[in-house]
Amino acid sequence: MILGSMAPRRRWLLLGLTALAAVALIAAGAVVITRLTGDSKPGGGPVAGSPTPSPIGTPTPSPSGPPPGADITGPLNLLLVGVDTRVSVPGWEPHSDAVLVLHVPKGLGQAYLFSLPRDLLVDIPAFPKAGYKGGKTKLTHAMSFGSRVPGKPKQPSTAQGYELLRSTVSGYTGLRIDAGAVLTFNGFDRLVNALGGVDIYVDQRVESLHRRPDGKYRESAPGGYTGPQQVYEKGEQHLNGWQALDYARQRYITGGDYARQRHQQQLIKALTRKILDENLARQPERVDQVVAALGDTLIYVGGRRIVDIAYALSGVPENKFVLVGLPGAGVGKGSAYRGEQLTKVGRDFITELRAGRADAYLAAHPTLVVKN
Repeated sequence: MILGSMAPRRRWLLLGLTALAAVALIAAGAVVITRLTGDSKPGGGPVAGSPTPSPIGTPTPSPSGPPPGADITGPLNLLLVGVDTRVSVPGWEPHSDAVLVLHVPKGLGQAYLFSLPRDLLVDIPAFPKAGYKGGKTKLTHAMSFGSRVPGKPKQPSTAQGYELLRSTVSGYTGLRIDAGAVLTFNGFDRLVNALGGVDIYVDQRVESLHRRPDGKYRESAPGGYTGPQQVYEKGEQHLNGWQALDYARQRYITGGDYARQRHQQQLIKALTRKILDENLARQPERVDQVVAALGDTLIYVGGRRIVDIAYALSGVPENKFVLVGLPGAGVGKGSAYRGEQLTKVGRDFITELRAGRADAYLAAHPTLVVKN
């Protein structure tokens, strides 16, 4: 795409769209941002100990200069994290309840999105900054162990926790993490609503543990929740903001957490499709509305500006955006559950992805491709 001959406002709108699309790829991972104790509700601010995010901007490039991110050719790996944050609880350590990796091979013509189970047993490296000596435990703990600030037990740092999580994921997958994002509840439903909702194929009947049909939270009681439940019937459904978030939270369903991971990925793709279908580049007021809806829900972490990453991702066709579900199984003896591990098929996918042979591997293992 050549920008030099375009009017400045038209260039801004195109960059606004591409930035928004990239944010959707990152922020839609926030679908997975759940406080999975099941009794928590959306928080009202940034994650604890995180830096104050700056507004998500789309600066107008110089007419004579290259477009943003023109030097990014791939491969590119983004780490998308949904955190269990309870900002009202002093000293609460953030947990990574959702960990997704977006891999874009060299040439930036394709993208693969896969999830790692929150309970995946991994080797978490030593992290002196937080006083952590390292060990083998669940992936979700990497964020919390890394967030500890010596001498400040009630002031955990989510940004610092992300560092340890990034190192852990990189060590497990063998992928260099170039950038990423940590997201909270606040504002996700507003993002979806700003887009007019999303269309998704619900692949099984899902009863909500948390919400009533009117969107209000169910009453908490000893042993669980009471009251009528929101139900998502199998088939094509149009979901508004709270419904999209609620649907992606549910893990006490057939397939458990692996089914939830699939639903999260489907919603990421649905959001991206919605942004492209809406042709937001020709509706500046809609671009402003959707970007404003993000607010402080997004904390972007990377060496490059988000607009650079956005522009680099803008050329990935929708039919080349592949959702991959990695199968796993529980680890432990009898009732002594220790966590999850990927099966050989799942582990081998990551190996083939690193080697640039993901397409061939998926052709041989088509059940790994998540249908939407």
